[in-house]
Amino acid sequence: MKKILIPIMIVAILVAFFEQVSEDKNVYITVIAIAVFMFGMMRLSAKTPSKNQEKDDKDVQ
Repeated sequence: MKKILIPIMIVAILVAFFEQVSEDKNVYITVIAIAVFMFGMMRLSAKTPSKNQEKDDKDVQ
């Protein structure tokens, strides 16, 4: 999943950047590209453990 998600996010950001420098800016394309990037970041960061996870584990015991 990670191997598919990262290229999709890169393409979304490139589309957003190219849309901003184009002569006719389309806000909808930029918003969709940013939303795809943010969704991908959310999916990738969901697997990162919290800093406070160790403290939480001690509190439970």
